[in-house]
Amino acid sequence: MVAAWFIPRVGDELVPDEGEYIVDEVRHHWIVFVPRVLELVLAVGLVVLDGVPGVPHLVVLPAAALLARCVAKVLLDHMDRFVITNFRVFRVHGFLDRQTATMPLSRILDITVTTPLLGRVLEYGHFVFESAAQAQGLRDIRYIGRPHERDLTMQRVIQRAGLRRNAASVSREVVVREVSGPNPSKSRPSGPQSAGPHPSRTGRGAGTSRRRRVGFGG
Repeated sequence: MVAAWFIPRVGDELVPDEGEYIVDEVRHHWIVFVPRVLELVLAVGLVVLDGVPGVPHLVVLPAAALLARCVAKVLLDHMDRFVITNFRVFRVHGFLDRQTATMPLSRILDITVTTPLLGRVLEYGHFVFESAAQAQGLRDIRYIGRPHERDLTMQRVIQRAGLRRNAASVSREVVVREVSGPNPSKSRPSGPQSAGPHPSRTGRGAGTSRRRRVGFGG
């Protein structure tokens, strides 16, 4: 029961009834834990220093505070997950207070990948999302491992979602054309044509439909 508090459990955020599944679950790059290790070493050093004769025992207090801070930071970094599904992207973070920020793929307008010099060596980077309705907690996703590979994965998911939407739009357009087309059960009169303009000349026959282009994110 207690162990469940240390597991992000991103699967609880999915909607399996609608066919949603995880494409990629992104953890923080291991570089974020390097400062925590240094803090841990410093805390242990203060505890060892407490046993040296002549050193005041007050050093135990900063050691305990530093150790508590180190553990809290490690838990927060471990629980922080960025998830890409076939429908949306969302971020789950927080240890005591669980927070979830989500954004549909259709609202993503631009993705900026920033790779610092050290990140090029250690293969980590940062994402900056620009969206139609900016969601708090999803604009800056930092310390992502293999950023360019994950950027390509996200572009593929967005493209597939767009193709599905375009295909659905085409299907709706075909249905509209069939419904608004001429009724084959009515026959044309055999008499002479009226003096009015012929539909083929004006381009406004009964089977004309108005086409509306629906782009991705429209």
